[in-house]
Amino acid sequence: MSIYAIGDLHLSFHEDKPMSIFGENWEGHEEKIKKDWIKKVKDEDLVVLPGDFSWSTYLKDTYEDFSYLNDLPGKKLLLKGNHDYWWTTLKSMREFLQENNFKTIDFIHNTAYEFENYIITGTRGWGQNEEEEDKKLLKREIIRLEISLEEAKKLNKHQEKEIIVFLHYPPIINSNIVNNEMSEFIKIMKRYDVKKCYYGHLHSTSIKEAVEGEHYGIDFKLVSADRLDFKLLKI
Repeated sequence: MSIYAIGDLHLSFHEDKPMSIFGENWEGHEEKIKKDWIKKVKDEDLVVLPGDFSWSTYLKDTYEDFSYLNDLPGKKLLLKGNHDYWWTTLKSMREFLQENNFKTIDFIHNTAYEFENYIITGTRGWGQNEEEEDKKLLKREIIRLEISLEEAKKLNKHQEKEIIVFLHYPPIINSNIVNNEMSEFIKIMKRYDVKKCYYGHLHSTSIKEAVEGEHYGIDFKLVSADRLDFKLLKI
């Protein structure tokens, strides 16, 4: 059984929000992803989607987007992104899945998920900005990451399984490297001995700002859909 990742699908089957504004490579991106997904993923595999799944504002309007996802092979785990306005409570979202018979999908939200020799967890994250409102949201997400890692720790009682963290926002930026400073997200991950972290959010020209590779003992990778050329990454 394998684990794959791809973020920022930005599905809009119910909305009129074409992603082609970010470049011609986004034309027909749903079919590109579907074609690669079917080629790679088996029903026993897991696919993690770290945020910005659907453009819909309300959960009731996401039916077609979730139907697209549910019909693809494998188990799927979703995290919240900054554009997932439809995201409500874990209880409400799971009820929505149950009501519509979407049996292959679940969410990571202050929770962790055990799969083979791995524990999957994470949170949305937030930008490392100096605005007061951003600082408040960042602090809240730092707390949520720690809650999620505590849940991962409970599943990993004998510490024999590797914990992998997924975030929507980049937990590391260029200024962290230049100033040799660790963000709070990195400090928390190091406390829980996390060695791998995958994130999304960055598109188009902003992809060049991504920090990837090993830093502070953690291997970071950007997995937004266009960064991966709309092909799932096996991790």
